[in-house]
Amino acid sequence: MGSAGGSTQERTNLVLIIAIVAVASIGGFLFGFDSGVINGTVDGLRIAFNSDSVGTGFNVASMLLGCAIGAFVAGRLSDIIGRKKTLMLAAVFFIISAYGSGIATSSIEFVIYRMIGGFAVGAASVLAPAYISEVTPAHLRGRLSSVQQVMIIVGLTAAFLSNYLLAEYAGSSTKPFWLGFEAWRWMFWIELVPAAIFLVALLFIPESPRFLVSKGRSKEALAVLGRLFGSEAAARKVGEIEATISEDHAPRLADLIDRNSGKIRTIVWIGIGLATFQQLVGINVVFYYGAVLWQAVGFSESDALKINVLSGTISIATCLAAIALIDRIGRKPLLLIGSVGMAVTLGAMALAFMSGALVDGQLVLSDGAGLTALVAANAYVAFFNFSWGPVMWVMLGEMFPNQIRGSGLAVSGFAQWMANFGITMTFPIMLATIGLTGAYGFYALSAAISVVFVWIMVKETKGMELEDMQG
Repeated sequence: MGSAGGSTQERTNLVLIIAIVAVASIGGFLFGFDSGVINGTVDGLRIAFNSDSVGTGFNVASMLLGCAIGAFVAGRLSDIIGRKKTLMLAAVFFIISAYGSGIATSSIEFVIYRMIGGFAVGAASVLAPAYISEVTPAHLRGRLSSVQQVMIIVGLTAAFLSNYLLAEYAGSSTKPFWLGFEAWRWMFWIELVPAAIFLVALLFIPESPRFLVSKGRSKEALAVLGRLFGSEAAARKVGEIEATISEDHAPRLADLIDRNSGKIRTIVWIGIGLATFQQLVGINVVFYYGAVLWQAVGFSESDALKINVLSGTISIATCLAAIALIDRIGRKPLLLIGSVGMAVTLGAMALAFMSGALVDGQLVLSDGAGLTALVAANAYVAFFNFSWGPVMWVMLGEMFPNQIRGSGLAVSGFAQWMANFGITMTFPIMLATIGLTGAYGFYALSAAISVVFVWIMVKETKGMELEDMQG
């Protein structure tokens, strides 16, 4: 790739790369929408399926088990059938889940469809950033891979806005809307449109050249790289990729173990740590239970859904700021800034909730404490999306050597979604036992510990070619 003022060929390459990134990042939009849509349906699910707090927690969190399986299977499957075909399979699963979640008549049926959607989200979560990293030049990779996180937040915000509008027009999420179906069911069905667009758009993008080389299809990889970077750079790049792929076997899970020491590679533990800490700070409690959280401290359902839209808007703005800086100041500084900021803001939320009083089983905050909680919560979301939101996915997509990228993503993605499941499933229980103060105190402590983890363990990958990654 050349500069912005390069030849027509170079400019055409950049247009093609951006088009490919745009298609792949629709997976991020669906990841966000599918994750966020549950936020406005909690009351509807509880009433429709007559579930208690634990049952409701599992209805909300069930998708995450599918995500863990999807991330693990997709990481490995993408090494067998390719990144593109695996993403197409995910698109089909998004369609099935969106329709099925809306027609479900029991908790079991709903959980099955949500787990199918979870498989799709898990696959998209690990493969979209990996695919983007494999078709973009090193000096732009951080920015273009971060588009995935922007689309996740756009998807979340779109789900929040869609939920708000449907509930507003119907009167509430539990009241009948079009064709006599409750509004919460339509919240799921709206997703059918972007899911169908994703499936069709994937037909028009090429397979990852790194995958093609790993399958011995170097001529096809040369053709793809030639379209992206020009024939001269393509020939050189194919040689570099071939040098990082084992000649005696295809990529496999066993590659995660160092042949000399017999131990799991350090880079794998770092990937697992990044993936897990991103969830231990409690971000998805805000995304999945935002409406419940704000109603618990005295806001109406309508106001709570508006706050979700505000949080989503702030998320997009801060994520765009991260995109502007990630290839300039690097990944590690952004992670450190985010960890410190989240520790402080989560601590402030815990203190605000501590000052509240229980009235008829509901937490009531003073005006000052309520304002503190609201400002701190939105600042926390801003810090997350300035750092761990985009950077964790960028690093997982680029930090592993070519030979172990699929397997490394499989294990790290599985860890990420299992941590997500644990945090999401335990929040209603924590809310009923140690309260909001205890829950947010735990998330604040996790953010503080992540500062130490990043400082000691994480290595900078800014500007490095994928073929230079060490494992």
